[in-house]
Amino acid sequence: MPIRNHGLSCLVAVLLALPFLSAAAEKYEPNWKSLDARPIPAWFDEAKFGIFIHWGVYSVPAWGPKGSYAEWYWDALQNKSSATSKFHAKTYGPNFKYQDFAPQFTAELFEPDQWADIFVRSGARYVVLTSKHHEGFCLWPNADSWNWNSVDVGPHRDLCGDLAKSVRSRGLKMGFYYSLYEWFNPVYQMDFPRFVREHFHPQFKDLVMRYKPSIIFADGEWGHTSAEWKSEELMAWLYNESPCRDEVVIDDRWGKDTRSHHGGYYTTEYGEVGGDTKLGAARKFEECRGIGASFGYNRNETIDDYQSAYGLVCVLVNLVSKGGNLLLDIGPTGDGRIPVIMQQRLIEMGDWLKVNGEAIYGTHPWKVSGEGPTKPAKGQEAERKQVFKPSDIRFTTKDGAVYAICLALPTGEVRIASLGKSGAQAGASVRSVELLGSDAKLTWSQEADALVVQCPRSLPCQYAITLKVALNP
Repeated sequence: MPIRNHGLSCLVAVLLALPFLSAAAEKYEPNWKSLDARPIPAWFDEAKFGIFIHWGVYSVPAWGPKGSYAEWYWDALQNKSSATSKFHAKTYGPNFKYQDFAPQFTAELFEPDQWADIFVRSGARYVVLTSKHHEGFCLWPNADSWNWNSVDVGPHRDLCGDLAKSVRSRGLKMGFYYSLYEWFNPVYQMDFPRFVREHFHPQFKDLVMRYKPSIIFADGEWGHTSAEWKSEELMAWLYNESPCRDEVVIDDRWGKDTRSHHGGYYTTEYGEVGGDTKLGAARKFEECRGIGASFGYNRNETIDDYQSAYGLVCVLVNLVSKGGNLLLDIGPTGDGRIPVIMQQRLIEMGDWLKVNGEAIYGTHPWKVSGEGPTKPAKGQEAERKQVFKPSDIRFTTKDGAVYAICLALPTGEVRIASLGKSGAQAGASVRSVELLGSDAKLTWSQEADALVVQCPRSLPCQYAITLKVALNP
């Protein structure tokens, strides 16, 4: 019988566990200096692409002027001369209140497994559902929003819990959007400190304790400072005591003083659509935007208001090349369907990622973000008409390889100046060049001013191909 040294075994076990013990023992103080020092969990930077979902009572009227946010319907009704008020009076009558939409928010066609399947097929790695928007209606059974949640009225169903279960069963990370403020909550309007103490903090903790989110997208913070919201105290609890403390990622919307200054990652909104950013170099960032102009479903939008799959791929590539993520929004209907055009866009993006995902997931920005124009014209119409040339290239890198993503299909020769012998990485020599998704053997040469690649006639994608360039050490 072999002799076991139990004392030595115990010592080895303790030594092996030390890195985990030290991480678990890390305590964050309720101040931004301490909280901002927390490293962002690695999964978030590796994921690159997530799905945003705006879904609530506003999904019943599902209307707003073109270019507006349909989820702001109730707020727009306060202006009696607004286009929304005129639409509402004509469609529902002057005596129909916003609250009357709640019983019509039935979600009877909501199939969380089908939603999760679409998300997997899109190539997204995480999902963020609006647990509560500024209207205050919760998509989970919350006692602090009695009779104004999806279990007490409307679907009579825990929408947060049902979707989280399906999403996680498919291997995706699940998170929630949460609005700090509520437009017409009387306690918020009359006694803000009490709202924070007795509503916001308990409600937020209930959401976290129930569903253990991997990501929390806070919003609606702009009326008060983070000190007034007592956000630092809440984040210290989240990082030190909550059941998701090791994995959770937070954004930067915790007070009117925090955007682009404090939090886990910085957010942009219909702002970083492939243009230059000052945020990427300083902190991990994420751009959130819809396929159209609205986050919540807007029946007033037509196909011309929706971005093409190619345009969305270009947005994703531009962002990732600068170190960012894309959180792409969909707006389901009040009865629980993802509009077919939105499903189509997501699946088309997934088809591209099946071929080119190696150049996206887990990558980092290269020495230069790209060649060719990097700042498209502002506005959705200008963005839709943005024309990319084969010389418009974005770069990522991983495991010693540089990925050159051409934002337009090349016709024959591709010249990559940054990979020439005197380019961005002067002195490095190219070992091999591959076309992702193709078995074709490429002809190439590294010249002084450019890497010159002859592409085959048959390409693996309808748009945006990727050349994988391996460099000699």
